[in-house]
Amino acid sequence: GKVVAVTGCSTGTGLVCARDCAKLGAHVVLLNRPSPRAEEALRAIQAAAPKAKVTDVPCDLTSFASVRAAGTRLRKELASSGLDVLCCNAGVMALTDFATEDGCDVQMQTNHLSHFLLASELWPLLDKAAKAKGDARLVSHSSMARLGAPLDRTYLGKNGGNLGGDAGGMMPFSGPRWERYHQTKLANLVFTLAVRDRAARAGSKVKAICAHPGVAATNLQVTSVAQGSMSSGLADMVVSQSAEDGTMGIMMGCCSPDAKSGDFFGPLGMGMYGKAELMPAEPEEKLADEASRNMLWEESEKTIGIKFVI
Repeated sequence: GKVVAVTGCSTGTGLVCARDCAKLGAHVVLLNRPSPRAEEALRAIQAAAPKAKVTDVPCDLTSFASVRAAGTRLRKELASSGLDVLCCNAGVMALTDFATEDGCDVQMQTNHLSHFLLASELWPLLDKAAKAKGDARLVSHSSMARLGAPLDRTYLGKNGGNLGGDAGGMMPFSGPRWERYHQTKLANLVFTLAVRDRAARAGSKVKAICAHPGVAATNLQVTSVAQGSMSSGLADMVVSQSAEDGTMGIMMGCCSPDAKSGDFFGPLGMGMYGKAELMPAEPEEKLADEASRNMLWEESEKTIGIKFVI
């Protein structure tokens, strides 16, 4: 009976998450860029869960205007029920160095900035559900790529097309394309802990939860191969588990009754594959320290042109 909104659910982990939430009885809101693939996903979810309510809302994360339009529509349509879960799943990986219509790096806008804006737009609905039921959730999808250099404000600004170019690195998964991707996945973790802190200070019962999928077989690799970020052979070598297995982290974030704000679910150890488990908190707290949380919030607000007050 809960309302669950999922971004990037035309394929991969997002599709599995939306489908399985629908099977569990949720009203599922699909937030996808309009495409034949999104239409196919809608039909597939309706077929898998014929009794579920499934709503399709256009939301192109490369456009702040599109995200705002989706937010306006959902605030009207969900005004009475509120929103129980916003799953910020959508992502792109290692794309070329180009700017969106808003001037931002396409990876950072898709993976973080538009989710920051969407969360701001829908926060009143999350807070409404949390007050009524004692629980609502903002779930973000990070990755193993979060590990590396500290968060750099340059990547959060309107610097698309000027962030290192497209040259390959000396080693696989290195070079500027992959650094841009790393910055976005670190931003997902930092955002989670920043929301957790602000919600706690405000007395809100909305939980901020993060997950990572390991190296799962999704459309991310297909796009990266097409754009020359990795070879198809390398993609085949590193993919370690199915999209279904890779979805378990965000499913735990969305559905586990034991999940707490600030929890991070994903495969342990090397993190490439395995069942999703609660990960140790201390390394993530250091990786996404308080200074990074404050910087990310301020820079995201400045770039988008909003004030996100919890």
